[in-house]
Formats: sequence, structure tokens, C-alpha cells
Amino acid sequence: EARAGDILTAGQWSVNSARQFLDETAAAELNAFGAQAGLEAAIKRLFNSEIVNPSENRPALHWALRAGAEAGDEAASVRDSLASAYAFAAQHASGDTFSAIVHIGIGGSDFGPRLIYDAFSDAAAKNITMRFCANVDPLDLNRALDGLDPAKTLVIGVSKSFGTEETLYNLGRARTWLGDHASGNLALVTANPERAKKWAGGADVHLFDMPLSVGGRFSMWSAASLCCMITLGPDLFRKIAKGAQDMDTHVQQAPLAENVPMQMALLDYWNATIRRQPMRVALAYASRLRMLPTYLQQLEMESNGKTVTPSGEAIDGTTAPALWGGEGSIGQHSYHQWLHQGAQDVPTEFILALDKGVEASGQRSLIAHCLAQAEVLANGRDLNTVQTEEADLPEATARQKVHAGGRPSTMMICSDFGPEAFGNLLSMFEHRTYLAGILWGLNSFDQWGVERGKVMAGQINAALAGDGDAKDPVTRSLMNLIQ
Repeated sequence: EARAGDILTAGQWSVNSARQFLDETAAAELNAFGAQAGLEAAIKRLFNSEIVNPSENRPALHWALRAGAEAGDEAASVRDSLASAYAFAAQHASGDTFSAIVHIGIGGSDFGPRLIYDAFSDAAAKNITMRFCANVDPLDLNRALDGLDPAKTLVIGVSKSFGTEETLYNLGRARTWLGDHASGNLALVTANPERAKKWAGGADVHLFDMPLSVGGRFSMWSAASLCCMITLGPDLFRKIAKGAQDMDTHVQQAPLAENVPMQMALLDYWNATIRRQPMRVALAYASRLRMLPTYLQQLEMESNGKTVTPSGEAIDGTTAPALWGGEGSIGQHSYHQWLHQGAQDVPTEFILALDKGVEASGQRSLIAHCLAQAEVLANGRDLNTVQTEEADLPEATARQKVHAGGRPSTMMICSDFGPEAFGNLLSMFEHRTYLAGILWGLNSFDQWGVERGKVMAGQINAALAGDGDAKDPVTRSLMNLIQ
């Protein structure tokens, strides 16, 4: 049975978790666990620029990119790395120089900027065509460049290490496509400027900094989002950053019991580790946020998809769940059937972000569908109700209409969505991810699984080119089949 549940607020968002499987006693014990685990101390370490990424012996200073005048020297230097990107964006936002922008990056160098642009594309400069390219599949770049004029196209390449295979492959092809226009029409965002300059050869490229202390999946606040600063305008991007900064203030100042990122992290621990739920569903009831689940998959699963502590000890229990989801109400005609009557009670998050001033009846319907889905998941529909409401049904059919209910959900609501609320939301998810990692005993800022895959891909690529052979017999047989 649902608790009445207090509604927590942070920034422009209200959060209600009354339909989660938590009674008052369990909620109190969960808060005590969060205090014992040191969530408040963990936030202090983050904002004091202390080492929170022991694998690379670094702080995590993504928050500094949106910090205000109170930032310390190290944080201020990270924040000031944005100055040249803002200036460049202001210079070219009119569309007079470039009529098209092609953003090339992958992972954290792609998801964030793509999410930002998609969320506010209706506010973008109408005379600048925006394209994205991430996949090493040659067709991805072909589509991105199709119909564009090399003389009027700015190609932006984003790679923190400037060693990412997919990005360098696509950048190399894009440079060839630019031809004589490569000088002046290439912008590179990286923490490795020397490698970027060497790659550029004699081309006159625009170089922008991505600070080493900013992880790739936290880099949307950096010059990695240069394409958004140009197409959406520097002022809109600053509003997003201001919203994120407001959430930074909340997570530092709100007590644990009222702290939205801390409470959400505790709920993640509760569902994944205590209740052993292997997945979570994010349902964005806002077309502007249709890419949010994709963005969150990298943020959360790359950060906390681990089972070993920084000291090398295996964790006893389950950690981060699989995250998936989509756009409401579209998903209602797809996987919601499984959510309602499938075999698992998957924790679900409804993210209702309302635009003021849009067509009223459509938005009212969106609200109704969101609230209805959450209510049916929670309350279900028993056999007696089905037979009372539809008395003429055969019993076999009536049984098929039974909904078990008891499916936990959280409701997140913003009644006046805009850039600041968008920044609130993304900052909340960042802090939630870091704090959940603290509860699980993980380093949320490395990604050894990703790195291993890159190494193996390099070895197999060489074997496919005829330089050696694959060691694994199944891989060899698959290579033979492909070739």
C-alpha cells in the first residue's frame, strides 16, 4: 500500500516516491545507512576538489564548468577553460560564416551535446543545419555530410584523449571531404592538444580545451558542447549551466532527508541491492527529453556498471541496474504492456516535463496518460473488478485482463520546463550517479570495461587486415564467416 509520502523539491522539480516499496521504518533505516555511508562527506569531497577518482588520481571537476564566483582556484581554471568556446560561439552564432555544423564524437563526446540540441532544437538558429556523427559505420558520416557545402560547414571533433578510433576515423574522412577548406573549418575539442595539432598537420584548426579533470560522460558542460553554444546561442547554454549550478547548491546544502540526489541514490541502492531488481525504467513524458534515457544509460551504467571496489575487493551484492526507457506516451504502445503484465515488477521513473504555452488539450492528454500509467502500475486491476466492469466476458478473457499491480514508481514533475529546469535535471542525475557509487563502494569515474573492449577491437582489426590472427577460436570462425 502506497505511503502518503512527502514531496521533495529541488530547483524546479518535485519528486514523489510514495509508490516505492518503502514504509516509514525502512525509509528511516535507509537514511541512517546513507548517513553512515558518508553521502554528505562525499559531496564535500567532490566540491572541495579532492581526489574522488583514485584510478587516475584526479578530482572530478565537471561541476566547476558551471561554478560561480565562489569557485576556488582549481575550479576557476576549469570554468575559465570555457571562455574561448563562448567567444567563438558568439562570433559564429549568426550563421554568416557557417551554414552547417557536423559534430563528430562518440560516447560522452556525443550523447550530451546531442541531448541538449534535441531538447531545444526549436530554439536553434534556422540558418544553421546541425548534424551529428558517432558511429564508425561509414554510412553515419555519409548521412551527416549529405547535401552540405564544404566551404560553409564547420566540422567539430570531440575526443578527450584524441585517440578514440571511431572519432579519428570519421574526422579523417571529414577532413578529406573539406579539402582546401580544412583550414578554418575544423574545430577540435580535446585534453591532448599536442596530439590534435600533430593530427591536423599544417591545417589551421580551432583548438578548445577539455580539462583532464572532467570525465567524458560528464563533459557536456565543457567545450564538447560547442555545437550547441553556436546553434542555440551562448545565452541559452548559460541558462542550462545556471540550472545545473542551482542543483549543485541544493546537493551541498539540503539535509540528507530532503536532498533529492541523495534520496534518489538511496532509492537506487534499495531497489538494486536490497530488493535485487536488475533493471530500472526511465519514462520521459516530454518530447524534449526523448533522448534522456539514452543519455542516462551511459551516465549511470558506464559509471556504476562495476562489481569491484577501488581497492580491488569484490562487492557482495548487486550494484547498478540496467537502465532503459523511452518517450511517453509512445512507449505505451510498445513495452508498457510488459511493464503492466510481465513477470517482473520493474522500478519505473516517470519524468513529466511540461512546456507552458503549448496546445492545451494535447498537454492535458499527456498528463493524463502519465498519471494513469503510474496508477495502473501501482494499483493493478483484480479479477473481481474486471468481472464487475465487464460482466459478459468469458472467464478466460477476464483473467487475461487482470493487472497484478504493486509495481513501484517515482514521479518527477516540472510544471514550467525550460533551460534552467533541464540543467537542474541533468545535474541531479550526475550527483545521484556519484552518490549511488559511494553507497555501492565504487569509483564512478573510470571505465575499465570500455577500455578493454577498445584494446580487443584494435587487435581484431589488425587481424582482419591480415596482420596476425585472432587468438579466440570462435572469433576466428566468425572472421572467416564474415570474410
